[in-house]
Amino acid sequence: MNKQQNKRITFGKIGANIGGAQNIVSDITFKEDKESTGFGTFGNKAPKSSSNSNVTCEEIEGAPDIDPENQKMKDVMGFGGFGKKSKQFNVEEMLKQVTKTAKERSRMTVATSVEKLTLHTRTGEEENKDENDSDDDDIIGPPVPKELNEKPRSTNKETKSDSDDDDNDEESNVTNKIPMSHEVSMLHGRKAVVAIAADPAGARLATGSVDYDVRFWDFAGMDATMQSFRTLQPCENHPIKGLQYSITGDVILVVSGMSQAKVVDRDGFEVAECVKGDQYIADMARTKGHTAPLNSGCWHPRTKEEFLTCSEDSTCRLWDVEKPQQHKAIIKARAQNGLKTIPTACAYSRDGNLVACACMDGSLQMWDHRKMFVNTSLLLRGAHQPGTETSCLAFSYLGSLLATRGCDNTLKLWDLRAFKKPLHVFEDLFSRYATTDCTFSPDDTMILTGESLQRGETNRKIVNEINVTDSHIIKAVWHAKLNQIFVGCGNGTVKVYYDNNRSMRGAKLCVVKTRRKVKQVEVVAAQQILTPHALPMFRQDKPKSIRKQMERDRQDPVKSRRPDLPISSGQGGRVATSGGTLIEDDQDPREAILRFAKEAAENPYWVSPAYTKTQPQPIFETSGEGDDEDDQGPSAKKTKL
Repeated sequence: MNKQQNKRITFGKIGANIGGAQNIVSDITFKEDKESTGFGTFGNKAPKSSSNSNVTCEEIEGAPDIDPENQKMKDVMGFGGFGKKSKQFNVEEMLKQVTKTAKERSRMTVATSVEKLTLHTRTGEEENKDENDSDDDDIIGPPVPKELNEKPRSTNKETKSDSDDDDNDEESNVTNKIPMSHEVSMLHGRKAVVAIAADPAGARLATGSVDYDVRFWDFAGMDATMQSFRTLQPCENHPIKGLQYSITGDVILVVSGMSQAKVVDRDGFEVAECVKGDQYIADMARTKGHTAPLNSGCWHPRTKEEFLTCSEDSTCRLWDVEKPQQHKAIIKARAQNGLKTIPTACAYSRDGNLVACACMDGSLQMWDHRKMFVNTSLLLRGAHQPGTETSCLAFSYLGSLLATRGCDNTLKLWDLRAFKKPLHVFEDLFSRYATTDCTFSPDDTMILTGESLQRGETNRKIVNEINVTDSHIIKAVWHAKLNQIFVGCGNGTVKVYYDNNRSMRGAKLCVVKTRRKVKQVEVVAAQQILTPHALPMFRQDKPKSIRKQMERDRQDPVKSRRPDLPISSGQGGRVATSGGTLIEDDQDPREAILRFAKEAAENPYWVSPAYTKTQPQPIFETSGEGDDEDDQGPSAKKTKL
């Protein structure tokens, strides 16, 4: 009975104590979680002393104070609120907690790293002690010998030799970056190659020469013979001065000795031609194009439709491929005295924000592409010797360095952030052509340029004493994607240097291809006429292949035009090769026949006996001496007096 009196029945959150047989419900309450308030109790609160009563959320110690509105509602309606209240977060306390835990973790990591460092920097004796004491350490492989751990004392001579070895290693590392293990020669013509342009993707190469020709080379279609697939003269009888592919590689800018630049596509067909200016207008800003021969040109590195040209009319002009009838903008180059000066080379910076040109007065002038081309943003007078041509301007891939190649036999390296003095000056670099260029290596650690031969020299050596050619070196292009160097020479050849391991595609595709000999087809098969319903006697056998048809025709003496074979006996009007003739090979035919003349006259055998029986008797007699004059015929007519 006691067990039945203490029995408790629960329905979810509602609980009731049932006592004995009376079945009287003594108390019904709602159990609430500590985190939620929920509903209050129905009716009066149970006394705290009762053991079987449930404790509500309001009686828990540390419970929040009840709002007056909730207290009123509780007094009137009998419950304290509707559902659960939203949780309130203290952001400042949470931030403090996070910073505290982060500091503790950082301290722990620093402590562990210090412990590791101390473990690694112990003396050899402690390590030996630990190795002898601890047998449970996991050691992979044999232990390191003591001789390697102990560093011998080095003398001054040894330190010097080590430093020299380090310098030699650095030089060898630099030279190893140059693709020069293999070389291939491509013949352009007999005159100097002064312009080379490589496709950005590395699929094609274009070369120009002073012989007015432009050749196109396709590495994927060439074989080991290295022959160009197209040759043309885009500017008629004007020497080519510059070639450059656009950033997309679909068109090529051709700069020649004429005053009009041309744009051709990848196959050599003309896309656009710049307009020619009026030569009788003094103000170059009022003309639509150049009025003097061009010197240089280049594409914009970001905008594929824009390109830049400079001319001997002392101007640089910006063009749009879609509108070649008039220049987009004009830049006038001025000398220090305010007069005109001729720009010999022009270039864009890598980001396209600067337009730079080198002038005949030895100055370097740059304008901001985002502003009006009135005042220069960077100007340096006397960068090269006045009166000499600066043949090339090359910006580094990072954009902070500038290399200039001049005909004053120098190559100078400039820093755009400190533009007053050059960083390095390389002298004694003879240049015979005004198109000799320079370029940076793909990692900006080296500068590549060409050098011409002095009078009386036979060859010129470049990296690690490699003979390039017995002539001038004019153009040198280091392709960043292919990692190959294309060198234009003065004897009309183009040398390609590459590394078998570091270089990609390009000339490597052509070297491995052998040229296949084209088989000449001697017999052309006639056109086959199909007659499916023809009679069997008129049907023609369809040849299975040209080769089989050629073999059949070869067996046919008529189709193959076989000469007559020699025979041993006379057949069909032909005489055997040996005997049976009056004439021998080494005898005169007239003498051979006349030696039988006497015997034939004395003893006729073939002709005279055949006519003795059938020969007719002669009827008419021949005239003699006693004949009359009348019988002799008419006399000659007398001439009239």
